[in-house]
Amino acid sequence: MIERAPFGATGHESSRVIFGAAALGDVSKADADATLQVLLEHGINHIDVAASYGDAELRIATWLKEHDFFVATKTGERTYAKAREEIRRSLERLGVDHVDSIQLHNLVDVIEWDVALSPGGALEACLEAREEGLVKHIGVTGHGLSVPKMHQRSLQRFAFDSVLCPYNAVQMRDPRYAETFDELAELCATRDVALQTIKALARAPWEGRAHTAATWYEPLTDQADIDRAVHWVLGNPQVFLLTTGDVHVLPKLLDAAERYERRPTDDEMAELDLTALFT
Repeated sequence: MIERAPFGATGHESSRVIFGAAALGDVSKADADATLQVLLEHGINHIDVAASYGDAELRIATWLKEHDFFVATKTGERTYAKAREEIRRSLERLGVDHVDSIQLHNLVDVIEWDVALSPGGALEACLEAREEGLVKHIGVTGHGLSVPKMHQRSLQRFAFDSVLCPYNAVQMRDPRYAETFDELAELCATRDVALQTIKALARAPWEGRAHTAATWYEPLTDQADIDRAVHWVLGNPQVFLLTTGDVHVLPKLLDAAERYERRPTDDEMAELDLTALFT
């Protein structure tokens, strides 16, 4: 079974690998049900989904009738009224009366950031939902090079329970990104904020890359490479790893996570198949 750790100050012991339900956005019910069995076999107890992930919330709804998961969904709306509506629509699609966490989705653009976190913004809708018992916790997510710095700004504005951003060995070779990520990690540790990470299997830095398979980036596919990439992320005990958005790559990632023992050395990471960096 994949190890578990406290999810920030929420009181929940989450599997260190969190299922990224973007993988269910455009799959059949049969594929979704098969994915559920894989998750249960590896002890995954935390799901990350979003209103914008196609049919993902609907696919998860059938799971929640029989299994207990920590469920986090997201709203990409920036104003109070639209976010309020989207949160309630997500609950309806998920078939539940509450979720464990609502996250402001990809809050990176400075103008959108200001709208969402100001009076009349989406954060007000999240706070209202928390007061009404529709959500328990509030988080913020983001993609791209600027997100660690933006998350630091967000945590200065509001006491979010979790953050989410890219983290992998390739991206962390960029000294600018590594510096801001480490600053964010330190802030999260100080405030007991859960630090979620994405794109563990990305072959190359996020910016300017075309996606393949069902992901928004080109993922590693060889099991040995996946092992190194996953073990490298899990070698940081502070972080949680969100799975790739492809149900066919998912079993390899979970298999790697269950076999985690130590973080690969720099020399071992240099053996990764990163040919996509040069093509």
